[in-house]
Amino acid sequence: MALEDAKTQVDTAFTRKDRRGLAFENAFGGATSFLRRTYTKDLSGVDLAVTGVPFDQAVTHRTGTRFGPRAIREASCLQPYDPPFGWPTNPLEEMSIVDYGDLAFDYAKTSEFPDTLTNHIRTILAAGAGTVTLGGDHYITFPILRAYAEKFGPLGVIHFDAHSDLWADDDLTRIDHGTMMYKAVKTGLVDPKRSVQIGIRTVTDDYLGVNVIDAREVHEKGCDWVVAKAKEIVGAGATYVTFDIDALDPAFAPGTGTPVWGGLASWQAAAMLRDLAGINMVGGDVVEVSPPYDITGATAIAGAHVAYELICLYHWAKTRR
Repeated sequence: MALEDAKTQVDTAFTRKDRRGLAFENAFGGATSFLRRTYTKDLSGVDLAVTGVPFDQAVTHRTGTRFGPRAIREASCLQPYDPPFGWPTNPLEEMSIVDYGDLAFDYAKTSEFPDTLTNHIRTILAAGAGTVTLGGDHYITFPILRAYAEKFGPLGVIHFDAHSDLWADDDLTRIDHGTMMYKAVKTGLVDPKRSVQIGIRTVTDDYLGVNVIDAREVHEKGCDWVVAKAKEIVGAGATYVTFDIDALDPAFAPGTGTPVWGGLASWQAAAMLRDLAGINMVGGDVVEVSPPYDITGATAIAGAHVAYELICLYHWAKTRR
């Protein structure tokens, strides 16, 4: 949308008719839809829906990620004026992208939450759109993967994190952000041979066949090596990308529930996400942004950049499917 057109609009998060194009409103005013995309539940002709899941009742330590989607959206309002840096295409111009709003759920009926989220994602996928989800704690990835595996079969996963989330837990009624990947592998949603975890720096007894590139390997072998290895592992099959913001070192992202030192620098994350172009990404999420622990907003800004890169990866894959 051109600047002269924007001047005639009240708030393009609600009033714009064309879902493609950059946005030129003031970053400090208006509704905080992600990248100033249209807020809508109408999925007709939509390529990608950004949706929030403000859930943090599965954490093992500090709460606060229920405020993550709102903070990420606000931070994203700094970005929608220009094409994404380093990409030869512009998904905001070339795809129909909407902000589908947040998942509605009863916070007092936690046991109903997983199915509620799975149905939410099913609805979007059934309309022919993909999703980039703003969390929320990392448990949310498990119900999301259920919907994706129904459509695509067992998925390859690229998982950025300080923690493997593979701690043993065979009770599917337990809702725990530290066991979501264990459940996903054990229930057949994820193919461990086609999955890789990047940035790990905590101990896990059994990785269940999932490939692991720990943070020190990233630092010592470099981003090019990591990306080449990740692409080799996931191959051409359907791949989901999940990015826990604590993959970044606390120096770059202090606003998270379980920070661990020795993590990725923001430039490393940016380089790897950009260079993953070419994977068959069918969806993704960024999780564990907890604004109460970062008064600077830097963590939410990092989360917004990650989400934008996920959109670019999805667009790159979609144009080649």
